[in-house]
Amino acid sequence: MQGNKKKICYVANNNIAIRFLLQTQLEFLKSQGYEVFVVCSNGEDAKAVEVPKGYFGFKIENINFSRRLVSLSHFTAFLKLFFYFKREKFDVVHTHNPVPGIVGRVAAKLAGVPIIINTIHGFYFSAKTPYIRRKFYIFLEKLASKCSDLIFSQSQEDIETAVKENICPREKLKYLGNGINLEKFNPDKYSAEFIVQKKKSLGIKEDAKVIGIVARRVKEKGYMDLFEACSIVFSQYENVILLAVGHDEPNKSDGFKPEVVRNFGIENKVIFLGERRDVEELYPLMDIFVLPSWREGFPRSVLEAMAEKRPIVATDIRGCREEVESGKDGILVPPANPAELAKAIIFILQNPDEASLMAQSARIRAEKEFDERLIFDRIKEGYDMLINKKA
Repeated sequence: MQGNKKKICYVANNNIAIRFLLQTQLEFLKSQGYEVFVVCSNGEDAKAVEVPKGYFGFKIENINFSRRLVSLSHFTAFLKLFFYFKREKFDVVHTHNPVPGIVGRVAAKLAGVPIIINTIHGFYFSAKTPYIRRKFYIFLEKLASKCSDLIFSQSQEDIETAVKENICPREKLKYLGNGINLEKFNPDKYSAEFIVQKKKSLGIKEDAKVIGIVARRVKEKGYMDLFEACSIVFSQYENVILLAVGHDEPNKSDGFKPEVVRNFGIENKVIFLGERRDVEELYPLMDIFVLPSWREGFPRSVLEAMAEKRPIVATDIRGCREEVESGKDGILVPPANPAELAKAIIFILQNPDEASLMAQSARIRAEKEFDERLIFDRIKEGYDMLINKKA
């Protein structure tokens, strides 16, 4: 802990997490005078994260993490992390995501890193996880927590779970929440003409109603439920389409190809855009934003849609229910229930005035609770407290 410029290393599972979830935090820490390093899995975005637009840069160490919680490859990642931490002598290692959060904290502790922090983005287990598997996951979290000086949680619900399961004492936990750039996700920036032209560029009719989703292309995001719900909606409303934004996950066991929509008879009413860099320009096209996920930590796409004044339909699960007050900011439906999902979508289509009130309320809540500057303040407070204590 010598010297004025402290070295911080963020560890996350892949470059996508860095670019879309953590990049603004890294920029903030750099602006505070920290020397910032990143560890993540290889990917095409690595250079984009390292020097985006040439105005700042991070030193990146590529270490591959399997997203499976049980894998022999974790030992290789552990060894690489251990020797990297020993060589670089970081003042702070801050881990993210389940696998890097466990492997990274243990490696940092054994390497003698003075300050070790983790952010919970959602536990790997839930109430429905089989008993033995759930206990195993909890054991790993307990082990990693013993290597931690501070644990941020994006969700209040996860804090209560951590205390209830004796993963760590409450005093080691700090609520972080989640936040976005409210200027970037601001619907007032986009004129009616812009929306018309954007629709045209994507092959969407000017008067078409758009149901939108922004999520990785995996089944746990509720895509199959959404496709079935859309088959119900499309049977009643002809001029409605589904716009799906999110990168492919070919290596995930629940990844799927776009052709699966043929099984639901809606192949002519769905547009898959894949990963996009202009997502803030796509939300204004959506008359309804939907996230029918089965498991979430604290979903950022819901916050983005709220900030863009979209009526929200999401599942009543951890994370989503902390963001959306059902009936006020949007509608929450039971997970894995296409009929209720279709019912909520149809309600919004049939009640534009109520939908507009929900959208307005969502923006107000986003401004009050989900401004990323609030997150920066909480991170700074936690860092300052630990650095002053260790110094």
